[in-house]
Amino acid sequence: MYFEWSDDKIYCSELIYKMYQRATGVEIGRLEKLRDFDLSAPPVQAKMKERYGNRIPYGEDVISPASLFASDVLVTVAQR
Repeated sequence: MYFEWSDDKIYCSELIYKMYQRATGVEIGRLEKLRDFDLSAPPVQAKMKERYGNRIPYGEDVISPASLFASDVLVTVAQR
């Protein structure tokens, strides 16, 4: 529910990133900061306020599913 770069609570793409990095040393995707994302849409603003109040962690490391998907270290092995 929260973006927090720790091992106490892990979100979906963070789990994938950390599994690959720790098991193989390969970093899939590119870590970004929460402030790097477009957070301007009113629904996003409302959700951020709900989750963090006035203490939004803009400097928090984040790995997005899009960043994982776009990684040049991954290759397609099959397509339908």
